[in-house]
Amino acid sequence: MKTSSILFLTVILFVSCKQAPTNTKLSGSVFGTSYSVIYDSDVNYQKEIDSLFAVINKSMSTYMTDSDISRLNRNETVSVDNHFLNVFNTSNTIYKATNGAFDPTIGAVVNAWDFGPKGKIVALDSLKIDSLMQGVGFNKVSIKNNTILKPATTFIDFNAIAKGYGVDVIGLFLEQKQIKNYLVEIGGEIRTRGTNVVKQSNWKVGVEMPHFDGEQSILKAISLHNEAMATSGTYRKFKIDDEGNRYSHIIDTKTGYPSKTNLLSISVIAQNCMTADAYATAFKAMGIEKIQEFLKTHPELKVFLIFENDKRELETKGFNGFPE
Repeated sequence: MKTSSILFLTVILFVSCKQAPTNTKLSGSVFGTSYSVIYDSDVNYQKEIDSLFAVINKSMSTYMTDSDISRLNRNETVSVDNHFLNVFNTSNTIYKATNGAFDPTIGAVVNAWDFGPKGKIVALDSLKIDSLMQGVGFNKVSIKNNTILKPATTFIDFNAIAKGYGVDVIGLFLEQKQIKNYLVEIGGEIRTRGTNVVKQSNWKVGVEMPHFDGEQSILKAISLHNEAMATSGTYRKFKIDDEGNRYSHIIDTKTGYPSKTNLLSISVIAQNCMTADAYATAFKAMGIEKIQEFLKTHPELKVFLIFENDKRELETKGFNGFPE
């Protein structure tokens, strides 16, 4: 009886001393937006994470005049780093897969329409657009010994994929630190691994309801487990013509003009955030029918579309098992 009492007391003490699981939460500003990192560890990696962001910016930020990509766009000779090469190679793969719907060389035309970092062209007309389009085409760009070879008129802009890549870089850093449960988010682009140990469930994320007035609300909440999600919307950056047609900030890589579209939001789930980010951009330029056809041969991509029908009513479509 005495031995049993001691054993029982030991169990009670063990249970009472066992702490509830906790997450470390870090946040800040990067890439012109905010970031949030939640992970299952007591170690604070804020300094290391901010250092990684600085390296990525130095490589690929078109908003920094001394970045490698800005120097490259000024036609200086630059030996690019592995971050640049990783994004370049993935961009090339998705450029080919989407038949050019995703094209990082459209940057000069994006700027001309006042959707980029360099400022619009005054009195933009078809002749100026045709001139800018001469430098468009990712197939005109190549790599030789870490040096990028491109026409002088070609402007490279990785902003439609670099944010997702940044998410992946932080996720891989945490994995190198043996952290198995985390969520990394930059400006709405997300990568998850494992579970939320505090809530003892998969990571919960929201798909935003499109609002043209800047309001924010969630249309649906979904669970992510060992997946990444990126969302691209046309409801924040757009122009309206004299007839009331709304044109998105996505420039048609074939014509050089903003895309007229009824798509308001595209969410893509993939294994990594860089891939999800790029496809979310490409799909905006492709339209619903082409997206639907494309996804028949790409079951690895889960996609959720929010769009306006002919009556200007919101509709949604999910593909390849996008979570309900």
